[in-house]
Amino acid sequence: MFSEAFKLANGVEIPKLGLGTWLLDDEQAARAVRDAVSIGYRHIDTAQAYMNEAGVGEGVRSSGISREELFITTKVVAEAKSYDAVMQSIHKSLAKTGLDYIDLLIIHSPQPWNEFRGEKRYFAENKEAWRAMEDAYKAGKVKAIGLSNFLQDDIENILESCEIKPMVNQILAHVSNTPFQLIEFCQNNDILVEAYSPIAHGAILDHPEVKEIAGKYGVSVAQLSLRYDIQLGLVVIPKTANPEHMRINAELDFVISDTDMETLKNVETIQHYGEHNFFPVFGEKNKVN
Repeated sequence: MFSEAFKLANGVEIPKLGLGTWLLDDEQAARAVRDAVSIGYRHIDTAQAYMNEAGVGEGVRSSGISREELFITTKVVAEAKSYDAVMQSIHKSLAKTGLDYIDLLIIHSPQPWNEFRGEKRYFAENKEAWRAMEDAYKAGKVKAIGLSNFLQDDIENILESCEIKPMVNQILAHVSNTPFQLIEFCQNNDILVEAYSPIAHGAILDHPEVKEIAGKYGVSVAQLSLRYDIQLGLVVIPKTANPEHMRINAELDFVISDTDMETLKNVETIQHYGEHNFFPVFGEKNKVN
């Protein structure tokens, strides 16, 4: 799995499988990065909001392989909605990680988190934020730029006036909650879709129908869920600090049949994500078609 990659619109290659680091502190993130790299991972995802960029950077430096072999993603804080605020966020991320450049930089949300999917859409502000992203890209501080949690009209707003098109949209996408229309729109516009929480933050693991299909292939529900997203043409970034889970998540050398893919596409939507349901990205407002 580690040798497989998608190609972004600018020709940069991004590994299909990455490691998510949400909810890990600096120490845990550094250890997770080292463990993941030793297993074979080359794609690591963090964000300024995760408050572990320093740990990820430490993990990269102590991983034992060259920086150029790794693909590091981070995200501009959702509250940064002006040119200057985004530039400050980028400089902070570079300083915290201690890296000379970021492989993929993403705007974390179209709205500040306390207004996520609210009435105010921040269209004008996001255009200014994107202008800063473009300038960072032109300056070589980042190798690729993209979005996260952007809906179709949010993306269309950027496309109206951008000089450089977004290369990625990172969204919640998993069995039982797959926004097919948004994915199709992105793919039609040469925007690669990345799936965060591809295992539904664990909420899918006990689903009887999904467990039955996983059993047919002799794999875990987690493996089936990751393979499902990959077969839809999505990058997957499952979060774990457990090396054994990292290994299992990378064992995806099987193909889900067309019939089973159709069944998985129509699994009833998960209504609750357990203890994580209070996070905006797991709320009702983030269940899109």
